[in-house]
Amino acid sequence: MGHTKTSRPRIFSGVKPTGHLTLGNYLGAIRRWVQEDQHRADALFCVVDLHALTVEHDPARVRRLTRQAATLLLACGLDPARCTIFVQSHVDEHARLSFLMECTATDGELRRMIQYKEKASREAARGGSVRLSLLTYPALMAADILAYGAHEVPVGDDQTQHVELTRDLAQRFNQRYGSVFTVPRATPPGVAARVMDLRDPAAKMGKSHAETAGIVYLLDEEDAVRRKILRAVTDSGSEVRYDRTEQPGVANLLDVLASCTGGKPEVLAGEYASYGALKRATAEAVVELLRPVRARHAELCADPSYVDGVLRAGAERARGLARPRVDAAYEAAGLLPPA
Repeated sequence: MGHTKTSRPRIFSGVKPTGHLTLGNYLGAIRRWVQEDQHRADALFCVVDLHALTVEHDPARVRRLTRQAATLLLACGLDPARCTIFVQSHVDEHARLSFLMECTATDGELRRMIQYKEKASREAARGGSVRLSLLTYPALMAADILAYGAHEVPVGDDQTQHVELTRDLAQRFNQRYGSVFTVPRATPPGVAARVMDLRDPAAKMGKSHAETAGIVYLLDEEDAVRRKILRAVTDSGSEVRYDRTEQPGVANLLDVLASCTGGKPEVLAGEYASYGALKRATAEAVVELLRPVRARHAELCADPSYVDGVLRAGAERARGLARPRVDAAYEAAGLLPPA
């Protein structure tokens, strides 16, 4: 089930409220949603709060971060007149379809997922055990996507395996029970930066890391942004070169600067005589980039009823799109429709 050339593709993407959103989230995904995806497609952007329950969590914090993530998506420039912004748990169809996806997936498929293997082995080494939902959450992720007939799923490298599983599940379900689901494809970010941790350039800048010194958060005060970037790990030597292998710390700064200014990292490298000058320029570019986001976030926080209204309308539209397809899947799989 494709889309015709004249119709707009449908996009689904989500953000997990497991930590405060970072510069990496913004440059790697959210900015593209704002500048491109909401204009060219029928785009749905979801705060996937059910996914936050797959690990140990504080309920009040999940609620707080869910609201903060939704508010930040608006502050970054997502326009509810152009796209649908909602919270996953506000639309029952995600959980309804998730069970059908669990019935379509196999135990072996889910155990092969890299994120599950890594987290389960870390927990086992400590003598603990992970929640069952961590094993099954790719089935929920598949339900998130398939419920809306999404054609495209903009994701980073770490999630492409889950989109491949979603494609497999959609095809398998369609073969077994009839054509219900659109088979989506992952659309990796084009030139968007893969922003690395400023203190550990081998690791991605993640929002749920325990060590935060190398992570720039969207709501960091300007002085905190400058301090973190000026303290970024660089490399031995002093020549500013763009070499991800030999100089990962410097390359990361150049990637960030290029993403903020629209330049090319290889070209920018020639403009700085020292690491210090590069750090100062990068710090100011990031501060300028985030200033309007922080200002808009403060305005939205002062008007909570506006955010409530956006999420209510978003959930209503999402429900209207998802329910007929999920109902059809229930019937196709052999469940008796309610009288």
